[in-house]
This record gives sequence, C-alpha cells and structure tokens, in this order.
Amino acid sequence: MGRIGGGALARRRSVELRGIHIPHNKETAEFETVSMPVPKLIVLPMQQHVGAPCMPQVKRKQHVDVGQLVGHADARLTADIFSPVSGTVKEIRAIHYSNGVSDEAVVIEPDGEQTVHPAIEPPEVTDFASLVEALKHSGIVGLGGAGFPAWAKMNTDLSSIDTWLVNGAECEPYLSTDYREMIEHPDTILEGIKACLDLSGVPKSLICIEDNKPKAIELLREMAADDPRIDVYELPARYPQGASRVILRNVTGRSVPRGGHLTDVGALLFNVTTMSEIGRFLRTGMPLTKRRLTIMGDAIANPMNLEVYVGTQISEILEFCGCAPGPRKVIVGGPMMGTTQVELNVPIVRQNCGLLAFGVNGPVVPRQTACIKCSRCIDHCPIRLSPIDIHKAYLARDVAALDRLMADLCVECGTCSYVCPSKQPLVQSTRLGRAMLRAEQRKAKGRR
Repeated sequence: MGRIGGGALARRRSVELRGIHIPHNKETAEFETVSMPVPKLIVLPMQQHVGAPCMPQVKRKQHVDVGQLVGHADARLTADIFSPVSGTVKEIRAIHYSNGVSDEAVVIEPDGEQTVHPAIEPPEVTDFASLVEALKHSGIVGLGGAGFPAWAKMNTDLSSIDTWLVNGAECEPYLSTDYREMIEHPDTILEGIKACLDLSGVPKSLICIEDNKPKAIELLREMAADDPRIDVYELPARYPQGASRVILRNVTGRSVPRGGHLTDVGALLFNVTTMSEIGRFLRTGMPLTKRRLTIMGDAIANPMNLEVYVGTQISEILEFCGCAPGPRKVIVGGPMMGTTQVELNVPIVRQNCGLLAFGVNGPVVPRQTACIKCSRCIDHCPIRLSPIDIHKAYLARDVAALDRLMADLCVECGTCSYVCPSKQPLVQSTRLGRAMLRAEQRKAKGRR
C-alpha cells in the first residue's frame, strides 16, 4: 500500500467517473454567515450521534450556563451534549421525529445572558491519548452528516495510517456550509489538522475540495504552503464525490473491503468543518454548541448561511429567514440525502447542515412507471451495485439475495433514484433492505 505522492501528483489524479453531474444550486456560496439571535426555546435531544443515547445530567428548574454538560452516557460509543445557552431547564420530555423514532430531550428556556460555564477553558493536550480524551468532552461529531463521535474515530491503531483525508467536497446541491467554513475559518481548519498530525504521527493530510470551489482551493493551498505535510487535492465536481468510500477511492485508489473501515487501508477521513471544530475547541475549550446551516428553497424570502444554536426549532429558523406560510416540503439536509420533515417543532441537531423549504414551485413526487431495464442505476452507482436488483430482493423479502447483492455497501446517496427514468424508489428500497439485512445478521449472531 504505497503512500500518496506529494506536490502536483497529490493535487489531482485520474478519478472514477461513476456518479452524476447535477445542478449545484449553490446560490448562497458567497453569502457570509449570519448569526441567529438566541431563540425562544432550546430542545436538546439525547441522541445526536452514532452510538448510545445520552442520559440527562440536569433536572427541571435547574439553571445551566453556556457549555455546561447536559447529556452523558457511560458507554463505549457516545458523545456528550452541552447547553448552547444560559437559562433554566423547563422540562425533560419525549420528542418524535418524522421517521417514527422517539427520543428524550432536555428543554431549556434561555435567559438571554449567555453566561459561560466557569469550567470552560482550553484543554491540556500533550500527546495523542490526551487529545482523544479531550475530544470525549467536546461534543464534536462528524459534521458531514454521519454524526460519528470524533474521539471514537481517532481511538484506533494509527501505526498503519499514512493519510489523513479532510473532506471539503460538499457535493450535495444547495449546501454551502463547508465552503463558508473554508473561506471564513481556514485558520482553525489548519490548526485542527496540524494538531492531529503532530500528536498522531500520521505523515500526511490531504484537504479534498471539488473544483467548483476555486477560492477555497487557492486560500487553503496558500495558507498550508508552509507545512509540507498538508496539501490540497482538487476533485472534479461530481456527485457523490464526498461519500467516504468514493473520496477514498478517487483520491488514493484504495478500496475498503466489505465489512471493513477506511483505517483498514491506511486512511482516516474527517469532514472539514469537523476538523475546524477540533481546532476551535483546542483553542477555546468551548464544546460544540452551534451549527451553520444553509437555508434555501423557493419558500425562503432570505436565503442565507445561518449559524444557529444546536437545539433551535426548525419553525423558529424558518420564521427568521422569512419562510412563506405552509411550505409544501421542508428538508433537513440536502435534496439528495436529506430527510423530509412532517413536524416543524423539532430541533436542529449538531450533524445537520442544511434546511430547505419549498412552496408551490418546489419539487413534487414523480409518477412511478414500470422499469424499462435501461441499467442507468447500475451504470451510475458509485459503489458499483445493482440498485434495481436490490429493490426487487427487498420487495421479495429475500435476505439471502440482499446479502449476495451487498446491499450493506450502499451509501444511500440517491444517485440511482435520480437517474431512474421510471422513478422507481430505489434508494428507499435499498435503505429498507439494508435494515432488513442487518436485523437478520443480528438474529443469526444471537443464535450462534
């Protein structure tokens, strides 16, 4: 497994041509970030990450400060949750999401003072073990949407890791939050990268950015010029370039074995805003309590990149941005991988990066027709799967076929559904098929 070369070779290599060209619709790319005022109410779900849900560490009527711990779990995989405001705990109650999942949430009524908790100070970090330990108390998770705790991703054997990839592709249409992070805060991005390289001993980092973001490429390349370990890798703008296995393949030429991880083939991958939050946390000691969102859609009077407090309710954000009454569709995230909302009185959580609201001129559900066997879904799948066969296997509840077709490798990018002329619900079937396969595998493991 040879290391990636430096200089011009590392800046651009031939890449896979799978995937699709889609309209970028990034009209907010050059809009500077606006900070939303303290909201009327903060709702903090205890499950804002991959892993075990947190347990509330506060009680009703208790006062909390900015940065104070409100959720924690003694579990192997979890991420602490912190208050983004000072105020009083109004209640601890159940909330329900549009996907049918319920969660426990701490509800805080802000006092408007924004008093910072007295324990907030930069962490003392002297080696990689202390960095991982510090990040356990940072609340930082994968901010590209996955929500995997940053400390847990680092808590691995690094002896075979030769490349730390930093994902600034942001290939999802509409969204420009990572781009604004690269333009507005390149210093904390590089601080985070340098700290991780210095303390881990990983020899090289590549900041991977699509070529439709030339200003970010030029800025970060210029600012990283004094550190030979860091380079900027320019990627063609092609969806889903930012998916972890896709970016790994296109940048390094390596593929992850089924059931494996990027670390199995010598790489770590962090989102660029995640890396910036690490740099910011090491500088200030303030845990993750805010999140930048791209707010767009034909129902939005004032599209913007908006920094909000984690736990702010969607309805309040839409009101702030001048959303028309009764939008037809509201999506958290981007149009390809985001989640359509049924209720608007639910909060934004830390791994969210966009909020789209569409009215009468927005998207409609297309009419589904019979498959014409055109193979477009197969030809464009970035993971080289057969979505139509996975769809059929799911409808037949054929778990053995789902396993044989490797449905578990799907990244749920939505490319197959986008290119399908018959508008088959391919990505939805694959998502359900993956869940069915996982459930059967868990059952089989319990029988052994």
